[in-house]
Amino acid sequence: MAQGLDEGAETSAASETDSLPPVTRRRTRVLAMLVYAVALAAWSHWLGIPNDTVQVFAWLWFGTIAWNIEAPRRYHLRFVRDWSIPLVGLIIYFYSRGLTDNLGFPVHYSMPIRFDEFLSRIFGGGGTLPTEGLQHALCGNPCLRESDPRWYDVFFTTVYASHFLTGLTIAAVLWVRRREEWLLFMRRYIAINFGALIVYITYPMAPPWMASEHGYITEAIPRLTGRGWRDLGLGRFDLVLQGVGNPVAAMPSLHAGITFLVAMYGIWRLRTPLRWLLVLYPLAMCVTLVYYGEHYVVDVLAGALLAAIVMVGCWLWERRRTRQHAVDDLTG
Repeated sequence: MAQGLDEGAETSAASETDSLPPVTRRRTRVLAMLVYAVALAAWSHWLGIPNDTVQVFAWLWFGTIAWNIEAPRRYHLRFVRDWSIPLVGLIIYFYSRGLTDNLGFPVHYSMPIRFDEFLSRIFGGGGTLPTEGLQHALCGNPCLRESDPRWYDVFFTTVYASHFLTGLTIAAVLWVRRREEWLLFMRRYIAINFGALIVYITYPMAPPWMASEHGYITEAIPRLTGRGWRDLGLGRFDLVLQGVGNPVAAMPSLHAGITFLVAMYGIWRLRTPLRWLLVLYPLAMCVTLVYYGEHYVVDVLAGALLAAIVMVGCWLWERRRTRQHAVDDLTG
């Protein structure tokens, strides 16, 4: 898949000078983006926020069309061509992860509980699960899914939902601005998704809220994922977010992994001192996931580790490939 992605990007680069978009007039761009924003808001209100690969791809494509609305048609079709290979890969990932609990592997419950209790003792928590501690402190005791959301729940729910758009939105921006940078990021984005999928298949694991429902955790741990939007009149999105993904695909946390990947990639590629503020994104996501009962601390740590492995692995592969090209040029 990486080779196909490279070949597609090289073909695109070769035709870059033939189909550069004309300069889009500012007024026209603003009007087109306003129409796009209204359409996306209406779609999200009536049908739900795009959270599957095809929907996100379609809306990102429409966004690039709106941004360069005066570009020729071949420019807009190039988006479909360049993204076709990663799109197929992500669709395979999206639907394959739902098979993780149907392949005969036992679902793991106890390991993450023991690990988080161990961490709690080390850091002075007395063995109380971090999820229990956060829900008592932030939600109330007892913490109920029906409890009125606090003001900070709006922030946490928004952070959680950002997972479905952040990675591919960054990729779309890079595609518009600089195709080579898009290739670097997309390679890592696909790699972390399939790296997580391998673990999901071989090590299905239940999240805290499910372990509580099955009696592995005596404390009641409700799944609070969408509660922050209830007071905004978006309470029905709680049902959408509750139904996303496979519940036994909790290890590693891809929500955490993607945020760590975004932060690591940004710190690597950007030069401004402000790039270090990107670490706040994975920090906020990790707190959200543990507080809402979606993941254990061990899950988010595993997500961070996977992101680091992907970053280093892709860098080594790219360096080796660059050296090989240099050798081929010298011998050719």
